[in-house]
Amino acid sequence: MIFNGIEKDYIVPLTGRRRSAWAPISRNLTTVIGMPGALLSYTDVQVRVITVPVLVKAENISDLQKVKEDMADWLIHDEPKELIFKDEPDRVYYALVDGELELDEIFSTGRGEITFICPDPYKYGPEKVYQTAQDTFIIENEGTAPAKPIFELTAKEPVTFAMISDGERYNMIGRPADVETEVIDERILVMNETGNTLDTWQEAPGSTGRFRGSDNGIFVDSYGSGTGWHGPRLIKEIDPLEDFEIEFVVNARTNRADQTFRISTNYYDEYNNELGMLRLWDLSIHRNHKVVEARVGPYVGQHVNYPISSRNYNIQDQLVWYGLIRVVREGNFYTFYVARIDQRGRHVHTLTQTFYDANKEFAGRLKYIRIDIAKYAGTETATEVSIGRISVYKRNRVEEDQTPYIAYPGDVITFDHVTKDIRLNGESRKDLKAFGGSFFTLKKGINTLTVMPENTFDTKVTFRDRYL
Repeated sequence: MIFNGIEKDYIVPLTGRRRSAWAPISRNLTTVIGMPGALLSYTDVQVRVITVPVLVKAENISDLQKVKEDMADWLIHDEPKELIFKDEPDRVYYALVDGELELDEIFSTGRGEITFICPDPYKYGPEKVYQTAQDTFIIENEGTAPAKPIFELTAKEPVTFAMISDGERYNMIGRPADVETEVIDERILVMNETGNTLDTWQEAPGSTGRFRGSDNGIFVDSYGSGTGWHGPRLIKEIDPLEDFEIEFVVNARTNRADQTFRISTNYYDEYNNELGMLRLWDLSIHRNHKVVEARVGPYVGQHVNYPISSRNYNIQDQLVWYGLIRVVREGNFYTFYVARIDQRGRHVHTLTQTFYDANKEFAGRLKYIRIDIAKYAGTETATEVSIGRISVYKRNRVEEDQTPYIAYPGDVITFDHVTKDIRLNGESRKDLKAFGGSFFTLKKGINTLTVMPENTFDTKVTFRDRYL
């Protein structure tokens, strides 16, 4: 028996376990006067219960008590974990321990029965992955129950919509453009720095040390020296923008509590007035304490004009933070977004905040972008710190008679029918979901699927066969 990826050598499953051939099924019937029997209204699949008689071994009676404690730490969780039996190694249950374990103790051994419950009553086979460049393709679900797929559509052309359909049901984001509708770019890339063109930037005032660019991002070769925050700074000029978007991808690791760092981008108008700042930093020498900040305008006081700060994005005791910080300005509105990016590229721990510049104090056209990475005085240097990329876009306003592109070549649209989420490059975008779309399952047997628009996507389908 393997639970949560762990097998214990002191526990031996015994004969007599109760594992039903299928999950409990409850038939709900409706009787009709004058009609013999009843009509089947619907079928419920109930919680699955698995009981496992076990022998627990220890060195002596005292050690047996310690083994019990270790079992509790291993088996008791707040969320279902993987449960695998060695006589069924290609099937996974998602289970929680229920009730208690009363052991009949004899010297250094004990006998008892562990009860598992599976809120998700199905068992699952290994993950299957299918990839194709075809618009129509076939997927076979070899399980005994409908399966929940994840569709990843990688765009090869700009698109205003994306759709996946099984012929009866569909899921879709965006909308097709009519022949009389003007299609526009809602955002146009103006600058994208990933570390390969740092020679096009200029050293900014107050800079110490130097950056090192690579294919993997922007790193620090030297911080220089200083009694406060110090490190390299660069600045770049772009053509002025009224409405704009800045995306700042940053990464930091602090293995020790006394390490400090600051990763920032400040942005300015044509007259060097500061329009705002995006930042990730750790300024504590007593614990790992990372904070994301987003400010409108120059610094005028703690938490003044800070839609995002330690008050609402405070990361305690976390060694690594890799993620995206973004600002969009459209008219008088600033919209800020922050997300940590997990190992599968999904945005998690997200926060969106807005700021209304009622008096147009920060309405100048974006002209200068500055980046810097710093450490404080003589504190220890962060284990890892880098800028993955900084991108600037021109934002175009979409009128009622226009249809915007929602994705461009290389963008990945994910229809996740497991979590019922739609993501664009890892970011949840259910706001783009079409009204009639739905999250559907793969039926048992053969499924014929179609993606649209034609000749636009490379498609990846991931799913696991499910069994009653």
